[in-house]
Amino acid sequence: MRASAKSAAAREMPKYGRGTGIPNPIDIHVGRRVRLRRLLLGMNQETLAEALGLTFQQVQKYESGRNRVSASRLSAMAEILGVPISYFFDDLSATGAEVSTEDKARREQFESPETIELVRLYYAIPDPTVRRQFLDMIKAAAQPAEQGR
Repeated sequence: MRASAKSAAAREMPKYGRGTGIPNPIDIHVGRRVRLRRLLLGMNQETLAEALGLTFQQVQKYESGRNRVSASRLSAMAEILGVPISYFFDDLSATGAEVSTEDKARREQFESPETIELVRLYYAIPDPTVRRQFLDMIKAAAQPAEQGR
């Protein structure tokens, strides 16, 4: 590659990251995983922020991917949220890999506050027999919807 071609490539603007106004997809993914775990624990942003010595606005920025989480802060979050650091990178798509519309929709359903609350409350039911009955009831209620597809 000639020197002029190299310098032109070096001057190309990045697709995302600092100065573009578009968060890096990895930062967005990590932020979503922080949010998911926090909600599964029934923790609000303010509680997490206090444990980290931050404002809740900073936690909001981390969760949206607008701000990157440093390694030391990610380690502290993992400890507070009771997960290994690798949890935040689970289900991360390969760089440049396209996620299907169906997978995006399914992920959005799983990450919705309603779904997270349902899962959290389901596991809060202390009696395993009652939990199983509840699951059976949900399956029965969903059957007509499943058959219509």
